[in-house]
Formats: sequence, C-alpha cells, structure tokens
Amino acid sequence: MVMPFHDGLIVHTQSHDYPIVITEQSATEHSSMAKQIAPYISGRQVLIVTNDTIAPLYLKALEDELAEQFVVKVCVLPDGEQYKNQASIDQIYDALMTDHFNRDVTLIALGGGVIGDMTGFAAASFMRGVNFIQIPTTLLSQVDSSVGGKTGINHPQGKNMIGAFWQPQMVLADMSTLKTLPARELSAGVAEIIKYALIMDEAFLTWLEVDLPAMMALDLAVLGEAVKRCCQYKADVVAQDERESGVRALLNFGHTFGHVIETHEGYGNWLHGEAVAAGMMQAAELSQKIGWLSYDEVARIKHILTLANLPTTPPTIDVQTAINLMGHDKKVKHGQIRLILLTSIGSAVLTNDYDDKLLSEVLAQHCV
Repeated sequence: MVMPFHDGLIVHTQSHDYPIVITEQSATEHSSMAKQIAPYISGRQVLIVTNDTIAPLYLKALEDELAEQFVVKVCVLPDGEQYKNQASIDQIYDALMTDHFNRDVTLIALGGGVIGDMTGFAAASFMRGVNFIQIPTTLLSQVDSSVGGKTGINHPQGKNMIGAFWQPQMVLADMSTLKTLPARELSAGVAEIIKYALIMDEAFLTWLEVDLPAMMALDLAVLGEAVKRCCQYKADVVAQDERESGVRALLNFGHTFGHVIETHEGYGNWLHGEAVAAGMMQAAELSQKIGWLSYDEVARIKHILTLANLPTTPPTIDVQTAINLMGHDKKVKHGQIRLILLTSIGSAVLTNDYDDKLLSEVLAQHCV
C-alpha cells in the first residue's frame, strides 16, 4: 500500500510566518480541509469565496464542517480569468457588508489562482486588512499563486495591475483536488513547474523530463513532490524579497511575454500557464539571440513544454502592439522594459541590457 503524500514547509515573511501543508489525505476524517485550516481561523466569522465550478465539488463539506465552530457565509463567483475584476471584488465586499462582518473575519479562498488572487485582495483591502487562508485547487495555484502574498485583479489594459501584497495565514494544497482538474488546466500548472526548473535548478528539469509522464497521468505522489519543491523554491525567494524589489522578479520568467498574450487575446481565452509557456519560449529565443543559450538548450525547453501539451508559439500579435502592452508591465523601470532571461538553464537574470532589435526580431517571428 502506497502511503498518502503529506508534507509541509514554512514561509518566512516580514509580517508573519505561515505554513504550507501539502497533502492528499483530505478524504479521510482526521484530516479534512476544515480540520486542517480551523486552527488558523481568527475570530468566529468566516467567508468562503469560491466559484461556480469548484462549489459543487468541495464547498458543502467545507461549509458544513466549519459551521460547527464558526459563523460561515459563502460568496460564489463566476469561473474564469475574465471575471478577475473590480465587479467580482465588489461582490465579495457586498457579502462581507451584508452580513456585518468585522475585522475578526477570515476569508477562505477555495479555488484556483483567480479566486486566490481576488480573495487575497479583498482581504487586504476590507477594513484595511483581514486574515485569509488559501485552499488552492489547481496545480498552478498550488505551485505558485497561492504562496507569497501577491493579490490583485486585472485591468483592461494590463494583467494584475491593481493589487496588494498580503500574506495568507496558511496554505492547504490538497493533491486530491487535482483529480477533478481538466487536462488543459493540469498542463497550465505544469508550465509554472517547468518555469521553476528553468530559472533555478537544472537538476529539477532533469527530474521533470523523467517524471513528467507520471505527473500528466495524475500520479499524486509525484505531483506532491513537484508541488513541495516549487513551494520551497518560492518560499526561499519570498523570504529574501517579499515585495519584489529584487530576486523575486525572476519568478516572472515568461510572464512579460505571456501577459501580452493574455491581454491581447482577451482574459480567459488563453490560460495563464499556456501564455507563460509561449512566453518562456520567446524569452528563451531572445536569450539565444543574445548568445546566452545554445540551440540545443532552446530545443530542450521546447521539448519539455511539448511533452506537457503546452503551446510553444504565441498568437499573431503586431510587434508594436506587443511592445506597447509590455510597457504596462510592472517590471518597466524608467521607461525601459526589463525582461527575465536565461543565462543558462537553471540560471536567470532580470535585465534591460539587450538590443531592442533582437526583441523585435523575436516578436516578429510569429507575425504573419
């Protein structure tokens, strides 16, 4: 009998330290979601924020069990990146205000990265800051967005342009929720896992090249190991640079290119991980043009993205349009677009020391 995966680690931040619990045991009575998060709920009031895809799967059990100890209300939002906006935040505020919730409330984000980002932003801004807990139910949110305190919403002109840094009280990553994850969403999460390997650890990429088929086949033990590794990488970076003034920016490898795709194509048409995958290829191609990566290294990156059923080319976007959209990126400084590029597999750098012509060449490669 294979024992269920159960592990955890601590994220150290200036405001407080908090645990990430990684498990696949929530189906058993002794370790239900409610029992694991209950010690981290402050006060008596709880608002669970979820969406209409996740609610039928996990909401009732969590709500019923928490209701034995707390006053529990629910806010169910529509599912999709296109709803990551102010209107959805207002729905969360409305739920909090209608039920006269106060500063002792704990918000619980039950869902993927969109729900986590919005719930965190609502928690950061309601009464100038209340507690919240992350229960990420997608692979992407488990390995990346639920950890580190980045919260926010999109603006029509740019992704994640409105938000706050606000750390959760704890993160519960239950691998068993991945059993209900659509294949496309699974691949989108693998994109972020590959990202960690490319920027931080070539040995991890080698591990992925061997174990990726098991991950894609929903081997929860292998997935749990990947989530643990990625969370450890991110926890180490967040401890050094909580508010992204330095090394934390490297975690956005592929994102500047990817956010162009998401914004241009309309939020939700490309999944975040899909856009990041294509963006990582563009960043790798630029790194090759500069002379940092070899042809074989770029081919290796393309191969593993293809194995994960991820796109390796962006949609057709006019070069000047892409550059204009990049100008809204949060890493722009003094009017210069700074990019995360690879000096080698496993080593990344944030730089504006590149030839603009080379960037235009990379963007033009995929224009008709």
